Amino acid sequence: MPFAETREKTEAMSHEDPTLHEVTQAANDAWHRDLPGDSSADGGHGGSHDHVPLWQKPLHHVKAGALDSNTGQTKGMKRFEALSRKHGGTEKIWLGENHVGPQMKSGDHHHGEAETGIYVVSGHPHFVFLQDGEERRIETGPGDYIFVPPYVPHREENPHSEPAVVVLARSTQEGIVVNLPSLDTPVEIPQEGQPFPADESACD
Repeated sequence: MPFAETREKTEAMSHEDPTLHEVTQAANDAWHRDLPGDSSADGGHGGSHDHVPLWQKPLHHVKAGALDSNTGQTKGMKRFEALSRKHGGTEKIWLGENHVGPQMKSGDHHHGEAETGIYVVSGHPHFVFLQDGEERRIETGPGDYIFVPPYVPHREENPHSEPAVVVLARSTQEGIVVNLPSLDTPVEIPQEGQPFPADESACD
């Protein structure tokens, strides 16, 4: 059915059903910061949309080639931010990717208070951590999942000839990265209510 005909039919139905009219109007008024606005004095939509009910807020789409590398980094690998406060306006989660090149390994690090879920997209990365003072290694492949508890020092290694790519999901809104000189470095855990200190270590 042609778009014009479909819209006319929907508008006709909305006059018969007031509830449908409200839903149709809400869809017509949907706004997304990545879409062009109108030419009104406030730029079309102003700077705040707190008045929009949660169930009427638009979805946010990040294309594969639009991930942002301007996020916390650790030497030996490259992180890319997909969804955060800055990208999509998230309030409780952070989502992104991590790439480790062939024959590369990352520096040791942890992610502060964040719980981290990892899904292996491609390659066979290894995840290294300490248990009872000894290094432990988890070898993974595509389709595997890893859980990294808060504050646990670890590193990623890729001893293979193909790149390793994983998806990262964190329970904090920002991508916390604290780089460490070694896995056995004592970890400072802030008292409840105190902000976690920003990572000031080099990430080259």
